[in-house]
Amino acid sequence: MRRALGRQGRGDRTVTRRAWTHIGAGAVLAASATGIGLAALGGPDRDGAAHAAGSSAAPATATVERGDLASLVTVNGTLAYRGDANGEPFAAINRAKGTLTHLPGLGARVRCGSALYRVDDAPVLLLCGPIPAYRALTIGDHGRDVRQLNRNLHALGSDRRAGVTIDPAADRFTWPTQAALERLQRDRGAEPTGKLALGDAVVLPRPARIAVVHGRVGESARVGSSIVEATTDGIAVLVELDATQQGAVHRGDRARITLPGNRAVRGTVASIGRVARIPADAKDDVAAATIPAFITLDQPKRASGLDHAPVRVAIATAGVADALSVPVTALVGRAGGGYAVEVVRDGGRRAQVSVKLGLFDTTAGRVQVEGAGLSPGDRVVVPSS
Repeated sequence: MRRALGRQGRGDRTVTRRAWTHIGAGAVLAASATGIGLAALGGPDRDGAAHAAGSSAAPATATVERGDLASLVTVNGTLAYRGDANGEPFAAINRAKGTLTHLPGLGARVRCGSALYRVDDAPVLLLCGPIPAYRALTIGDHGRDVRQLNRNLHALGSDRRAGVTIDPAADRFTWPTQAALERLQRDRGAEPTGKLALGDAVVLPRPARIAVVHGRVGESARVGSSIVEATTDGIAVLVELDATQQGAVHRGDRARITLPGNRAVRGTVASIGRVARIPADAKDDVAAATIPAFITLDQPKRASGLDHAPVRVAIATAGVADALSVPVTALVGRAGGGYAVEVVRDGGRRAQVSVKLGLFDTTAGRVQVEGAGLSPGDRVVVPSS
């Protein structure tokens, strides 16, 4: 990371391992950088107050340090299985006609290429990708949905088992696509037509974990209805960001999650919703609107069995390494504007040093500074406790 002094906005977005030592389970976002500065500087000039009192006692001091700093947003979260960017499950929309003869159970995991459910005892396959099924596909067709099919067939190894090779980036339905699709259909107990009828498959973004089952075995499979709703198979943390936090948090930010039992794991902000939600108890209070965000875990197995458990999350929204810093309470407002610190020199002599402010570490209570003649190990005056 590089020094962030004089930069506006997010600053250096990389937070090193040492900076994370400041992020504890009980970390609380104290205030904005401006608010902290004003709170620290709200009292009278310390040097003037000391001389007015005629005090000869040595002042309370703190050490100027060099190290890593981090700026945090802390929120409550809930362990949950991921749905879309707004936290909603993905709906599997049925296009097959007939009778539902098999449905997955709640919590069942369905891999890409496997049967999601059955209509008239024929499997409806789960394919994975961003483009929902909207037409039948056959040899000669081309488009993004064909590329998606080719990618699935290649990832599943159906082309290899059929003795052909498919370019997963190809957007045309060629004879290797037909051969690989026949192989997949045969492997899954479907009629090996080499064509993909509109009701033969459902497309979801990822392998599915069944969260809701709408249909019932024996009922008619209504075309256009949601048969099941699914989340991804990996557990993550769902947080609700309020208006003061939305601009600070971005996809890719690193986070520390405190699990039940005070166990900590690290994670990354994976997605931030685009639709604001107003809590039911807030009625139409727009100020109470929140934006959902998902944080994936570096070690999801450590959270297994904790679905819907509450957690505490500290998100590092900015960081700087190897920075010179002082306690926020050491800052002194200058009469002509700007800030300074009072350095205690040899013999107890005080010298006021003008400083330029950088990143505020709201958890450690320190601020990045730069000033001529200011060095690590110097002692600066702070209010006595």
